Amino acid sequence: MENKEKVIEVKNLKMYFPVQKNILGKVNLYLRAVNGVSFYINKGETLGLVGESGCGKTTVGRCITRLYTPTSGEIIMNGKDIANLDNKEMQPFRKKMHMIFQDPFASLNPRMTVGEIILEPMHSHNIGDVKTRKDRVKDLLGMVGLNPDFASRFPHEFSGGQRQRIGIARSLSANPEFIVCDEPISALDVSIQAQVVNLLDDLQKEFGLAYLFIAHDLSMVKYISDRVGVMYLGKIVEMADSDELYANPLHPYTKALISAIPIPDPDLEMEKKRIILKGEIPSPIGVQKGCSFKTRCTLATEECRLKEPELVEIKSGHYAACHKLK
Repeated sequence: MENKEKVIEVKNLKMYFPVQKNILGKVNLYLRAVNGVSFYINKGETLGLVGESGCGKTTVGRCITRLYTPTSGEIIMNGKDIANLDNKEMQPFRKKMHMIFQDPFASLNPRMTVGEIILEPMHSHNIGDVKTRKDRVKDLLGMVGLNPDFASRFPHEFSGGQRQRIGIARSLSANPEFIVCDEPISALDVSIQAQVVNLLDDLQKEFGLAYLFIAHDLSMVKYISDRVGVMYLGKIVEMADSDELYANPLHPYTKALISAIPIPDPDLEMEKKRIILKGEIPSPIGVQKGCSFKTRCTLATEECRLKEPELVEIKSGHYAACHKLK
């Protein structure tokens, strides 16, 4: 993977949100939503990002697409750091990246027709003439499995699965290189989820797209991802190839997550040992000493309470942040 073309590289990304100011108006307390995340995604590759609600997965995606301006860190695309570019400087890079949002209804303008929604990115980036754009809309609708005649309809006339397909068509309209898929299947029925994931997989193979796939469903992440990163309280605590991570999880948090994946066999499910995490989740507000998982980890020692573990390569291509894995 290392020798392939990197579409996106993130280095020590941090995103802090101010939550308290002093009497002089200076911020003295932050919520550390993302606190030092680093990874890369190659062309044609899918990096899955999993973790509990509130761990910072979506914030990472929004920082990369520059819906948020990160507090610090680098976001490198095509050799240029885009983390602090202004709107004018970001324009050519916005053409190369897009986002599929979690709620397919909230992400579509109810006052615009489907055709207008898909046309909008092409209009914003001055792609083609009027006829070319209209033809492209029809092609995209057909590509995502919808009737081209649906272009004149409004979002409320479609089911959840169809609306997500419209969102996918919109994300492809400007010919991007990279797409952030922010829990694109969590609001859909199980039968529709597989259709949407297979569609994303087919489009990736056809166009060589790079995906950051954010989700809660670990079994679905395993299916679609080449590599998987596990996040906990704003940090990546483990990362490896998908098959390796699920077959041989190293970090205690990853082991607990994988133990929660249901097995579609009642007998095996009954026999499976589930790891139940106990203890309080530390607050992401303010500075925390030591390992962020120490309050819920049965292996925690004094070192874990005082020193933060670094994400290091435990074996070839398999990284984890745990003092016990040295």
